[in-house]
Amino acid sequence: MAHRLGPADAAMAAGALLDVLGVAAVVLDEQGRIALWSPPAEDLFGYSCEEALGREAARLLAVEDGRRAQAQEAFARVMAGEGTWAGAFPVRHKDGHTMLVEFRNTRLQAASGTWYALGIAAPRETVRRLERDLALAARIVHQAPIGLAVLDEDLRYVLVNPALEKINGVSADEHLGRTPHEVLPHLDVAAIEDRMRQVLATGRPVLEEFTVGHMPHDNRTHAWTSSFYRLEDQRQRVTGLAISVIDVTESYEQSLAAARARRRLSLIADASIRVGTTLDLPTTARELAEVTVPEVADIAAVDLLDAALPGATTRADDGPARFRAMAIKAAHPTPATEAADPIGEVTRYHPHRLVTQAAVGGHPVLVPRVTAADLTRIARDETAAHLLAEAGVHSYLAVPLIARGQVLGALDLKRTRTPAPFDQDDVLLATELAARAAVAIDNARWYQHQRQATLALQRHLLPPQHAPHPPGLAIAHRYQPASATDETGGDWFDSIPVDGSRTLLVVGDVMGSGINAAATMGQLRTTTRALARLTSDPADLLTHLDATTRDLGDAMATCLIALYDPATGRCRLACAGHPPPVLARPGHTPRPVRLDPGPPLGVGGLPFPTRELTLRTGDELVLYTDGLIEVRDQDIDQRLQTLTDVLAGPRRPLEDTCDLLLTALRRPENQDDVALLIARAVP
Repeated sequence: MAHRLGPADAAMAAGALLDVLGVAAVVLDEQGRIALWSPPAEDLFGYSCEEALGREAARLLAVEDGRRAQAQEAFARVMAGEGTWAGAFPVRHKDGHTMLVEFRNTRLQAASGTWYALGIAAPRETVRRLERDLALAARIVHQAPIGLAVLDEDLRYVLVNPALEKINGVSADEHLGRTPHEVLPHLDVAAIEDRMRQVLATGRPVLEEFTVGHMPHDNRTHAWTSSFYRLEDQRQRVTGLAISVIDVTESYEQSLAAARARRRLSLIADASIRVGTTLDLPTTARELAEVTVPEVADIAAVDLLDAALPGATTRADDGPARFRAMAIKAAHPTPATEAADPIGEVTRYHPHRLVTQAAVGGHPVLVPRVTAADLTRIARDETAAHLLAEAGVHSYLAVPLIARGQVLGALDLKRTRTPAPFDQDDVLLATELAARAAVAIDNARWYQHQRQATLALQRHLLPPQHAPHPPGLAIAHRYQPASATDETGGDWFDSIPVDGSRTLLVVGDVMGSGINAAATMGQLRTTTRALARLTSDPADLLTHLDATTRDLGDAMATCLIALYDPATGRCRLACAGHPPPVLARPGHTPRPVRLDPGPPLGVGGLPFPTRELTLRTGDELVLYTDGLIEVRDQDIDQRLQTLTDVLAGPRRPLEDTCDLLLTALRRPENQDDVALLIARAVP
């Protein structure tokens, strides 16, 4: 019968246990004479049946005189029906040695009505040894921290120790007579039972099989290692299955925590590389959203306070609830993206929205398990809330973006397909990512401020877009700043009327970038205009500009000046380290004008040679800065060839030619600004 395993219980005996004990059976008649003598009795006492049958047992076995009376008294009580008797007696073997033997005696009645005494005997040393072994095994099993159980061949529990009761959260009584599937219906044990049957069939044990699951008595995820062994008796008959279960939940949780820590460190390191690769605000915001999906969230959005952005439409004192949505990223197609605030638009976020509270309060807002009421505080309106519900948003986290003590916006995170809710570890990770990204966003923000100021200064210093054409020339020009990820430079162009009908055409490039280069450009352009009132000779102008540049300190620039006289068509040119202009003449192949270039402005001490050519009606002189033709992956001669190929096409308006040149030669990744001036000789 199945029962609970306790410290007083013996372990489950094998089928050959009686053989191990060497139990002998002896039957005595009413006079104490041997009536039956079993073969084990022959082995135990050394007398054959012929020698033992009919003799008085007490004399045959040479019980000591002091013990003989005790034995006869016990025999009399048994024969009188006063119960069973047990005890240990010293008995002499046939060969003469004395041994202690354990006896168990009880009365038997034959069909004739005659009474007999049945004696069961075994060597006391063997009995005590097995008792000790069984008691030790029972104590170990009972007190073992490992869950232990025995199942029969039908996979029904027959023995369960207290450790397994605790692991399974089920009492021993609820185990016994039932299968693992019946005891643990909340776990997927079908595959485990299949492996148990394989162990029963093959005898090959399964060792330390790892299993993870949830138990009904708590909300933790548990982990176990289980081993299965087939039980056999000494005749190799299968008697059942032994299982051992070790609860490794703590080590499993520690390994998960270590894995999460490694993932956080890896993600933070990855973010340090991937976020802030440019000084462009939308790009930086998009990089932050991308680095958090899908490692942290299924959906990420970046919203910045409009008052903190360059060219803001609101002021800081208008309140902190005006945001500009900068980026959104989803790990998979989802209606939640339709619920997001429109990218690039400035929208007033209601104070009750959680993203607003995160930005205004400057602290994370965590909703581990989102309810319908929470969705109304996450979404911008009811329609968006329905979309989030449809998308399956079940957990939410908003983290402020703080750099140098100023809140710039918030990182908005949602989970839909990831089953686990956000927890405090996610809060720490998202906060760290937001802090690092906020610095990159702040750098981009201040760069945009400076870039806009530099562009405004530079455009203010350049000639007006629609200046009147000088006599005998049609002019078109363009200024294009560097790409959004790089600083504005100091390129400039100008057309200066001198001596009535003549015109000075100027293109220059201050080395360096930023507001200092723009300011230097403004000084050189102003100086050129002032000097043009004193001399119109290009070489003299460059000599004076060289001295001015040296007076500015570390400044250096290149410059090209052409003096055109419409009365004669003569054009005189001088160059200070600048790319040569291109002459495009109708009916001829456009070609660069060969000049003997002088040194850049600011070097000093060297002359500036001049070159003279004649412009006919329809001729075009193209002046430009090196940003038009210099790129990293192409030879400059190849770029010049592209420029002349464009000019070799059919004649078109000068404005169209400017646009075509910029389209053909300009690249999005250009890191230098471009000044372009085209002058066409007209009647």
